[in-house]
Amino acid sequence: MISSMVSQARRFSARVRQAMLGSSVLLLAGCSANPIYTTTGIVLSNYSESEATPYVMQMSDPGMACALGEGTDPLVYSFSRVTDAPDSTGSLLMLLAANCMEYRAWEAELAYLRAEYRGDFPAAKDAREVSKRLYARTAERRYEAFKRAMAAYDFDPAAEPLECPFLFSDQDELTFLLGLLTGMQAIVNDSNSGALAGVPRNIAPQAERAAQCVDNEKWGGLPNAVRALVWLLLPDTRPDLSPDPWQVMENSAELSVESGIRASYAVQVVAAETFGRPQVLAQAVSEFAEAEERIEVWEEYRLVDEVARRIVQFASDKHWSANYGHRTPRTFFGKMSPERNTENVETMDLEGLL
Repeated sequence: MISSMVSQARRFSARVRQAMLGSSVLLLAGCSANPIYTTTGIVLSNYSESEATPYVMQMSDPGMACALGEGTDPLVYSFSRVTDAPDSTGSLLMLLAANCMEYRAWEAELAYLRAEYRGDFPAAKDAREVSKRLYARTAERRYEAFKRAMAAYDFDPAAEPLECPFLFSDQDELTFLLGLLTGMQAIVNDSNSGALAGVPRNIAPQAERAAQCVDNEKWGGLPNAVRALVWLLLPDTRPDLSPDPWQVMENSAELSVESGIRASYAVQVVAAETFGRPQVLAQAVSEFAEAEERIEVWEEYRLVDEVARRIVQFASDKHWSANYGHRTPRTFFGKMSPERNTENVETMDLEGLL
């Protein structure tokens, strides 16, 4: 009797241990077994969308914003394993992370230009290779940001006929529009890398069509600037009777100052560099600098204007590094040479001081 009871107790104890072991395995097997992770993911995603993103878009420090993108994206997007992927927020986070990588690529390219200027060809070759690798990683991140932006609004840019997405707020419109622009930037970055990233070129005509879904005047001519860039890259996409792409970019740049968000200037500068238009480049840099005196920046989206400023500044720095061996001097931003304009400059009469 006692022996039988002991045997039953042992069997019961073994089953308890097996059950506990099974529970441990399920717990360790993946986050899906823990509802707390799912709840946390939903809360974090909603917070990022409603609070973090608007806060970041008002920042005036692109470097800090891009660091936030690099540091936060893996955390926020890791919750896509247990809940729906936060594609809207994720698109902006990856966009910011791509900016960080591009800033590193810029430094390498400037180092290349300065080394070439002083005739240090081994250093120039090394810096050039570094910049290509960094541009490739930038292109990969930007292509991912483009795909997330399209997924966020269930938008198929290749659909026939075109069906514009439902964009319920200004933030939705800007996220969608920046996704399109980022896709175009991915193509340019991939070209700068020597096609190391393999970004598909067919997203260019898709972006051109999709840009028509967003109000052009409201967003400072940026939708039309994106379209004009595509027309330059792929002339067959340009509609009949459409204006000259360069004129469209000029008009878009003027609108950008009126709207307080100068992203169209950045597109114009990139196009001028890509297609070898030094006069257009010089004019765009000069006008951007001159606009500082009269623009009222759209505070809710100050970061976009600041990022545009860095793009224009980099274009200026490239010109100065290639031609003079150093970056643009602070007091010469807006000028493409060290020659000062001496017209209408008041001079002090020193005779009375001697």
